[in-house]
Amino acid sequence: MKRTIFLIAILLSTLPVHSQKGPDIIPTPVKMQVNEGTFTIDAKTTIQFDKKEKELKEVAAFLTGYIRDISGIELSHNSRTNKRIILKESNDAELAMEGYHLKVTSENILIEAANEKGIFYGIQSLLQTLPAIRTNASLEIPAMEITDHPRFQWRGMMLDVSRHFYSPEAVKQYIDLLATYKFNTFHWHLVDDPGWRIEIKKYPKLTEIGAWRVDHLDKVWSERPPAQEGEEATYGGYYTQEQIKEIVAYAQKRNITIVPEIELPAHSVAALAAYPEYSCTEEPQLVNTGGIYPKGIQSAYCPGKDKTFDFLEDIFLEVLELFPSEYIHIGGDELDKSQWEKCDACQARINEENLANEDGLQSYMVKRIEKFLNAHGRKLIGWDEILEGGLAPGATVMSWRGEAGGIKAAKMGHDVVMTPGSPCYFDHYQAGPEGEPAAIGGMNTLKDVYEYEPIPEELNAEEAKYVLGAQANVWTEYIATLSHLEYMVLPRMLALSEVVWSPAEHRDWEDFNNRLRGWHFRAFDQKGYHYNKGNSKVVITPQSVDGKLLVELESEIVGAEIVYTLDGSRPERDSKKYSKPVEIKESAPSKHPHC
Repeated sequence: MKRTIFLIAILLSTLPVHSQKGPDIIPTPVKMQVNEGTFTIDAKTTIQFDKKEKELKEVAAFLTGYIRDISGIELSHNSRTNKRIILKESNDAELAMEGYHLKVTSENILIEAANEKGIFYGIQSLLQTLPAIRTNASLEIPAMEITDHPRFQWRGMMLDVSRHFYSPEAVKQYIDLLATYKFNTFHWHLVDDPGWRIEIKKYPKLTEIGAWRVDHLDKVWSERPPAQEGEEATYGGYYTQEQIKEIVAYAQKRNITIVPEIELPAHSVAALAAYPEYSCTEEPQLVNTGGIYPKGIQSAYCPGKDKTFDFLEDIFLEVLELFPSEYIHIGGDELDKSQWEKCDACQARINEENLANEDGLQSYMVKRIEKFLNAHGRKLIGWDEILEGGLAPGATVMSWRGEAGGIKAAKMGHDVVMTPGSPCYFDHYQAGPEGEPAAIGGMNTLKDVYEYEPIPEELNAEEAKYVLGAQANVWTEYIATLSHLEYMVLPRMLALSEVVWSPAEHRDWEDFNNRLRGWHFRAFDQKGYHYNKGNSKVVITPQSVDGKLLVELESEIVGAEIVYTLDGSRPERDSKKYSKPVEIKESAPSKHPHC
């Protein structure tokens, strides 16, 4: 006797057509009521706002540009007409700093907020009722009333441009996606071992040498051998300071703060390839090519030398001129402290400062950099390894190795951003891995992201106040193109947007799927974005009930039909459809003895 051969398939084509009962707004608003009627935007429509407010003028220009792009209609500003889109700053106590009130009637549209940020978010909700690309269709907006504000103040997405360089235009597209879904923080990972991507005028070799590497495109990242002396470094790129200023301004107009990351003490191979005198050995080396590090490489700055701090402070002075963000990210992760153990200057520093060990030396370096940043009106943020040896007094912790670091920091009274590898690393697979583009490993599905709760149960109500929000990270070892990047973030970033914006009690997986497969998937298709339609794997859960072996089947694809066979044959459309747990019985040997 043998077990039944149990094969299953999911029929994606049987998904129900989404029927629109209201706007498919993501993230879902705090309060929304849909009423009878519509407002139609046409050539007679004007945007009305206080001309003395520069920020409102910029928001009005943003809305005008969008309407022009999708319809050719050029909206007037402050004209005398009965068809008005009114942008109004309000002192309404119900409106938080980023909240808004949106009211659409057949006569006009009113967006009220405490400032231009809330008005911009109200516009984003409005735009999710309109076409995503150029169309001849009339621009009808359903009558509705929305009161909305975010749950968390830090709503972030990170992009690593060190391992693979993305053009300024690609970065702007990424920022546009963030703005559409009400993220307010773009964490820009600008430097790392495989490439330095920001122009520093005082140290030109950072980009002349550090921005370029020998690249072995015929090998996967983890198997790329180190560069050899004499090989030409041809792969890379960097952003000029003028380009960075333009991107920062572009983001600011979309209510997005760019937080730059300048890695230290570790992940500094590219910088030390350009200026080896700031390493412990001062020996020449080459920019890292991928996953295999050459023997004896110096990957960390030497904190035993004062000139190292002079070098870093000079860099930060130029960074601070380019980025007005309150926070500056210093990395602080994955430090190989064995380099410091063998360094006379580092050991002398440990003795001079009465530090316990190399952990204490790491803490000394982070605290010294924090003091410098604080003196220039900025705050330090770093990965959770900055807890090692003692946390800098005002540092904010970004918890990536699970939530333990974030929990520890919050209990110490430090601000925290939650970004655990599971489920907030979007370089991990979201489906498959069969049939999926290459990823670094792991599995973070759309549902995993949607069900994430940034406030750990271990924190009480007072401690929970230190959790600023959450962020997803996109490391690009295996993501070399814009189309691949789009695929890895879409639609997972939409799930995260609802996690960090909408009230937790509003979270509804099926409703989110319906909205996602309505306006948003259509918009992705119209814009030519590459995206994942969902994890179509079927989860098989065996159960023992009254001595019977039952198997429960479940898929993340809401509304999909699951079909199965019990004889080892390939499931087809007319195979048995799953509706309840299936009993698995012993059977006689099948005609497929090889199965």
